[in-house]
Amino acid sequence: MKIAGTAQDSIVDGPGLRFTVFTQGCPHHCDGCHNPQTHDFDGGEETTVAELVKKLLGNPLTDGLTLSGGEPFAQARECAELAAAARAAKLNVWAYSGYTFEELLELAKTHPEIMRLLELTDVLVDGRFEKDGRSLELKWRGSRNQRVIDVAKSLSSSEVVTLEQ
Repeated sequence: MKIAGTAQDSIVDGPGLRFTVFTQGCPHHCDGCHNPQTHDFDGGEETTVAELVKKLLGNPLTDGLTLSGGEPFAQARECAELAAAARAAKLNVWAYSGYTFEELLELAKTHPEIMRLLELTDVLVDGRFEKDGRSLELKWRGSRNQRVIDVAKSLSSSEVVTLEQ
């Protein structure tokens, strides 16, 4: 798995103390991206899911896993393995994606690993970062177009259900 890095005890990537994995590689290249160093698919470092699980479970105070980037859905198989380990440990899973929920559902038709990752994700913050919509007052997201989505409710109702903010 290619990653740009990790953050232990993050408090900005979802609720509580989070273990955040910044995946390496992003097809979106959003203008004003907070993590432009993650765009290059050839950058970052190689690691294993097992090594990340060891770090994730190494802190008993961790509330959840956050998959960020880069674009986690570009490495959906590996991210799904990591999310499954988090869920088995009773941790919640958040994912940030430049794709919209609807785009991910469309991609999942030909890439089943994307649907598996969606099914293991509790909350998805979706949509490309838009510089003109940037606000530091937004909770859990960088620009106004992005949504904070309850994935299970959205999958079961076949429409986007956002979290109350």
